[in-house]
Amino acid sequence: MHFGLSEEQQELAGAVRTLVERRAGQVDLRSATQAERGYDEALWQTLCGQIGVAALAVPEEYGGAGFSSFETHVVLETLGHSLTPTPLLGSGVLATRAVLLAGTPDDCARLLPPLAEGTQVAALAWADTSGHWRLDGSDVRATRDGNSWRLDGVATLVHDARAADLLLVVASTDEGARLFRADLSSGVERSATPALDLTLQLDRVTFRSAPAAPVGDVLGEQLATLHAEAAVAVTALQVGGAQGALDRTVAHLKEREQFGRPLGSFQALKHRVADLLVAVETSRSISWSAAWASAQGDVDVVRRAALAKAWCSESFSTVAAEMVQLHGGIAITWEHDAHLYFKRAHATGELFGSAREHRRLLTA
Repeated sequence: MHFGLSEEQQELAGAVRTLVERRAGQVDLRSATQAERGYDEALWQTLCGQIGVAALAVPEEYGGAGFSSFETHVVLETLGHSLTPTPLLGSGVLATRAVLLAGTPDDCARLLPPLAEGTQVAALAWADTSGHWRLDGSDVRATRDGNSWRLDGVATLVHDARAADLLLVVASTDEGARLFRADLSSGVERSATPALDLTLQLDRVTFRSAPAAPVGDVLGEQLATLHAEAAVAVTALQVGGAQGALDRTVAHLKEREQFGRPLGSFQALKHRVADLLVAVETSRSISWSAAWASAQGDVDVVRRAALAKAWCSESFSTVAAEMVQLHGGIAITWEHDAHLYFKRAHATGELFGSAREHRRLLTA
């Protein structure tokens, strides 16, 4: 059995790669992270307008392209290769999937079209003050105020909250966890969280009697599914990042000379790079397997996600650490990209559960 990308999926990855490389000549990675929204808005609009990256996993009846989450996974892996910052993870995966899992058809028809077009960016506030994405709700409390709802509490590690036009919130109620759409006009304070990874924009959101409207009904297994799908999406960034780190390391070993020979000609270094290749390829296989299960609605998606997140987190950390070692002293300079891959590896290793937490899920 051949397990690989279809011709259309390969073309999708190639188109995204071409756009990113072309735009990088005008706005480099560091400039993009320092932009007002934390990413290159022109590139994001091009990715949405020409390729439709935000619409891939949205059903056609809600303004999407009607593909599956696996196509989005392919795009995330491609973006991860170059560490390109975009709101695709926060808006195109977390927020979009939250609406699809929790919302009614009317909710989806109202909220999803602008997200699919890329004209709006959404953020999902969920993690509690200790930085955990709980399956029973969050530290934000929703209470009834007559016929309306009010939100109080704090959410942390919210992706791209400062840039969000739509803020969705997983909040605790007397009946259980529910999804809400927060009114950004009052009672909502968004502040940046200094992050290890400069390419991921994380924010802290404080709610003080903020007006909100419910999206769908009480959440049950949807939160576990959403958590698993988010973890799988993060593995796409990890696999892409690991491949990018390996590619740059191999190129360096071919160019750098020591004792009159390229570094890559030394047998000991060849063995180390071969081990890194194994780490990258096994990570890609397990990540794709989990992504396929997620796209097909497999009942085993939670277990597959835990396997993939644990494996890919540790593999990416290993590859990134070896990248720093094999580049020697230049890898720890601010101008070199090696430290960015190292930081991305450790940051994504904690997003939606560390390797240790996911292994604990497997043995529970």
